[in-house]
Formats: sequence, structure tokens, C-alpha cells
Amino acid sequence: MTKAARRKEEGRWAWRLTGFVTLCVYIFMFAPIVATVILSFNASMFGGFPMTGFSLQWYAKLMNNDAVLTAFRTSLWIALVTAIATTAIGVVTAYALVRFEFRGKQALSTLVILPALVPETILGVGLLVLIKAVDQPRTMLLLVLGHILLAVPYVVLIAQARMVGIRRVYEEAALSLGASRFSSFREITLPLLIPAVVGGALLAFTISFDNTSASLFWRPAGVETMPTQILSMLKISISPEINALGTVMILVTVGIPLIGGLILQSLTKLKRRGEPKEEVG
Repeated sequence: MTKAARRKEEGRWAWRLTGFVTLCVYIFMFAPIVATVILSFNASMFGGFPMTGFSLQWYAKLMNNDAVLTAFRTSLWIALVTAIATTAIGVVTAYALVRFEFRGKQALSTLVILPALVPETILGVGLLVLIKAVDQPRTMLLLVLGHILLAVPYVVLIAQARMVGIRRVYEEAALSLGASRFSSFREITLPLLIPAVVGGALLAFTISFDNTSASLFWRPAGVETMPTQILSMLKISISPEINALGTVMILVTVGIPLIGGLILQSLTKLKRRGEPKEEVG
């Protein structure tokens, strides 16, 4: 075997090994999720394989569980407020960081991204110690502010990436024609930022709705979100009802971004079809 053929064979085996390791990692990551979804339809109250039959009774029990419904409404409300507030803050911050030069810009950029670099558990414990030190009781407002703090960095990064791709000439043309800075942003920059705005809002909603560690530290007494409700139920027993609740969480946290992406893709195609084509010659 020649040297070139030997190298080609070694490269082929290296790719096969990489593919096998990647497959094992994906199986390790997604096998528990698939098992949870499948067992949520198990007719037996003792979760396990083989299944004794197909049933939707555990989903029906969830619909009649007041604690679960209250936790779902709480998580939904917090996630919606977080998404709206975080998107507004993130878009304005990204606009300022990309379009303007000012003293302390690098420090502000680092400060905004810092919550994404610090582990949530450390951040949760730190803020919990702080509010205890100033004798501040845990409230829903503090919980929402904590979720906003965790989601802002991701919205800023998404909006910044989109803002860099928007040419300044459009805004400069509007300003030269007499438009104010705010009008230029509202009429020109913001419509071009719509994909980043929607993407950031959906990501912020998902981060808030699925948050566990921060909610454990910052939630007021007696208030449960969906993740903390699952943990509370696990302390009692592991039943197929928890599998059904986990499946609902998976559908919400995965389904909403997918649906949002499909809607954005459809709107982009419709917009391109409606644009007049340039004639050559």
C-alpha cells in the first residue's frame, strides 16, 4: 500500500470514529428525552418497559391538577414578561453598542454579557445572599428581574449579529433627508431587525420558561414554576404524570422556537416574492 493510500485509509477510519463518537453522544443526550415521551403514554402507573398499553390518562390528570395548572400559568406569565422586556432592552443595547462610540463602551459590553458567562447556580446563590443581606423579601418582581438578567445577554448577541449586517447608508440617507434619529430607527433599522427581534424574544421566552436553578433561589414562598413543580413532584414519587408534564415542557421549549422559525422563513419568502424584480437592459 502506498503512502497516499495509507493516509486516505487512516483518514477514512478517523471520520468513522468521529461519526461513531458523535452518534454515541447524541444517543446519550436524547435517549432519556425519547424515553420520557414514550413512557408518558404508558397505561401502567409504574413507568418502565415493556409498556402495558397506550393511554392518555396521565395528560388528563395533568389537566385536572390545580398545582400544575397554576405553575404553568405562572411560568407562562413570567416568560412573556421576560421576553417582552428583554427584547426591548437587548435591541436598544445592541443598537447603542454597534452604532455609537462612547466612553465605557467595552465595559458596558462586558457587563451585559457577564450573566451568560457565570454559572446560574453561582449567580442565583450570589443574588440570594445579596437580598438576604439587605433584608429584601423574595417577590415576583425580583424573580422576573432575575429571569431578565439571565436572558438579556443572548438577545443582545443576536441583535448585535444582525445589526452589524445592516448597512449604515440607509440610516444616513434618512438622517440627511431630515428624519430624526428615533424615526430613522423606527422606520428603517427596526424593520430590518425583525428576524433578530423575533428570534431573541423566542429564545428569551424559552430560557425563562425552562429555567430551574434561578427560579429555585429567587421564587417567593408558595410560588411554583413548571420546572420547580416537576422537582416538587419528584420528591414524592416518580409517576407517569411527571413524564407527561416533562413532555409538555419539551413541546413548549422546542416547539415555540421551531414554529417561530418557520413563520419567519415564510414571511421572508413572501416578502421576497412581493419585491419588484430589477430589469436588465
